[in-house]
Amino acid sequence: MMGLNGKLASIKYSVEKNWKRVKNLGGPKGFFKKLNSRILRSKAQKRYGTVSFPDAERIKAERETVFERKIVFSILVPLYNTPEIFLREMIDSVLAQTYEGWELCLADGSDAEHNYVERIVSEYREKDSRIVYKRLEKNAGISENTNACYELASGDYIGLFDHDDLIHPSVLYEYMKVICGEGADFLYCDETTFTGKSINKMITPHFKPDFSPDNLSTNNYICHFSVFTRELAESIKADGRLFRKEYDGSQDHDLILRLTSKAEKIVHVPKLLYYWRSHAGSTAKDISVKSYAIDAAKGAVRSYLESKGYKNFELTSTRAFATIFKITYEIQGEPKISILIPNRNHVGDLKRCINSIIEKSTWKNYEIIVIENNSNEDSIFEYYKEIEKLDNVRVVKFTGEFNYSAVNNLGAGDADGDYILLLNNDTEVIEPKWMEELLMYAQRPDVACVGGKLLYQDNTVQHAGIVIGLGAHRTAGHTHYGISNLNYGYMGRLCYAQNVTAVTGACLMVKSAIYKELGGLDENFKISLNDVDFCLRARQLGYLNIFTPFAELYHYESISRGSDEKGKNAERYNKEASDFKEKWKDALEKGDPYYNPNFSLDRSDYSLRI
Repeated sequence: MMGLNGKLASIKYSVEKNWKRVKNLGGPKGFFKKLNSRILRSKAQKRYGTVSFPDAERIKAERETVFERKIVFSILVPLYNTPEIFLREMIDSVLAQTYEGWELCLADGSDAEHNYVERIVSEYREKDSRIVYKRLEKNAGISENTNACYELASGDYIGLFDHDDLIHPSVLYEYMKVICGEGADFLYCDETTFTGKSINKMITPHFKPDFSPDNLSTNNYICHFSVFTRELAESIKADGRLFRKEYDGSQDHDLILRLTSKAEKIVHVPKLLYYWRSHAGSTAKDISVKSYAIDAAKGAVRSYLESKGYKNFELTSTRAFATIFKITYEIQGEPKISILIPNRNHVGDLKRCINSIIEKSTWKNYEIIVIENNSNEDSIFEYYKEIEKLDNVRVVKFTGEFNYSAVNNLGAGDADGDYILLLNNDTEVIEPKWMEELLMYAQRPDVACVGGKLLYQDNTVQHAGIVIGLGAHRTAGHTHYGISNLNYGYMGRLCYAQNVTAVTGACLMVKSAIYKELGGLDENFKISLNDVDFCLRARQLGYLNIFTPFAELYHYESISRGSDEKGKNAERYNKEASDFKEKWKDALEKGDPYYNPNFSLDRSDYSLRI
């Protein structure tokens, strides 16, 4: 339900380009010709680190694998007037599973004109007793029909499967490895849409992040293939129902929000294991086919947020897609924000920055602390005298060699705000509510660092969240770097607030209490990577970090201190990069949880790893 329609499929820099790469590598060949005997290997999936299609030898090896637990998966599939070819391919994809501990629970709400559905299922049931079937008296809608499937289930884990889609033959095998190895009680995988009779015709491969609660609040990025324990399902039933009819059209999003809020171990399997068929009438093709799903999605998110204690929030559709939302949270009280701006000379840049704050900002309870560091131009000191006449602006002095971390730590020590907002002097406010957009997330008890979207003067993206391990130094890099601000981003990511590992210190808001709890910025990182290090330390303590695209500023990057690519700056950066990689060795080896391992670390545009 997260927007796999024509809009997102047309994002040229990501989807089209990545699909061309998949096709150039051979494509997944002949999948589901005869699933039981003629599944071929996929060079593309093998190259991308996902699961290749098993040959006879691997099928045998996987089927003979003995796991430490004996688990039965109950796969729920509500049927309704399912086209024969879709029905047969769906069932065949289950029969082809290399892990054989499953049951297929089918509740059929088809009308009298589609009696062939029951006939075809009966044909399969004669061959395999693991297929459980019930003909419903009437079509009660997707939620109630799926509840009927659940009533048939006797397995340990429940899986949600659409009647016109396909699953990879090794998906249950892969899930068993994670369940036995990590104790997962909720699992999901990567997926792709396809059109026509063959998955060779992929439209939108969706490589997902690990569990990201804020992403899930704004859109159902998890979607398929969701599998969870029976105990977890029972714990969230409402009025004896697993699915809630009032959210038909977005019933999966509603269910996943409730399940993940109680799950103890959520695991993302970063492999293409689910194939979502796009055809006339399917949500995968166009959400407008099911416009009621938009209202249902809003209702599901609203119910979830209210259950978490949020009040007086607003939900609006974003430019990316109708069911990708902007959540506007109510700000509690009128907290004071201390804006810290390090500065040396550059009177024009500082003036532009401060003027934009004063003239454009709608949030009024703030102070600006300029931290002066070894300026030697008369013009800047004249400007200091001018701005110090303002009630909420003051200048403090840092002596000694420039150290970005130490400079900001000095400023933070002089601040009396409830929140610290680190801001570069080479920024300029675009969005008047930029402070509110940052504050609505920073005020949450589970959130530490919040960063906004920074643009170059030509309206290309400079910052939209940071991924660790990205870039030539394999330290950290900005995603979507250099693309047009008009772009939606990969799967719409430039259009909604989301969890990230880190945000840039060029615009970073954090509670003053958390800043102190972390001991401020690490002064061993004098110029670079101190912001990423700060965010990682916050994450280490269990906090979330968030990027929001709705706090927009221009960033005339490196004006103040120059480039890191030449001379002493390059030597200094190399040293700090080395120290960073040593300090965060384990985190870098594990990879960024919010950046799929199938993506390249050489590019910032969500290109696939080759």
